This record gives sequence, structure tokens and C-alpha cells, in this order.
Amino acid sequence: MATKKGTESGVYRVTEIIGTSTKSWEDAARTAVETAAASLRDLRVAEVSKLDLKIEGGKVVAFRAKVSLSFKYEA
Repeated sequence: MATKKGTESGVYRVTEIIGTSTKSWEDAARTAVETAAASLRDLRVAEVSKLDLKIEGGKVVAFRAKVSLSFKYEA
């Protein structure tokens, strides 16, 4: 079976992390990915699976994004 040029085979791990921000859900997701990238190599795909808010005293104080990240195992 022929594979497309540039297509790689391999093994990937998926892990969930939660990013937080006082600005927005986008910023929370970005923070999660950028922080994870500092210690995980070869990140491939990030999928936001849940968004929620932290509320204190009836006010939104933080945005939270649960992010599933996939990265490739080294052989």
C-alpha cells in the first residue's frame, strides 16, 4: 500500500490540560498550549473540549479551556 508523500506513521499520545486566563477563552487555550510546548516536544494537534468560567461574588474572574493535546512518541 502506497502512502502519500509527507505522511508519517507513528504513535501519538493524547493528554488533557486546562489553561486559564483573566482575558478570554482564546487566551486560556493559547496559554495551555504554549505552556505545554515548553516541556512536550512535537505537539501535533490541540482540541478544545470544554470551556467554563470561574465566578466569584457574581463576577467572572477567569476563563478556563480544557484542551486535548496530541504529541508524537519518540522511537
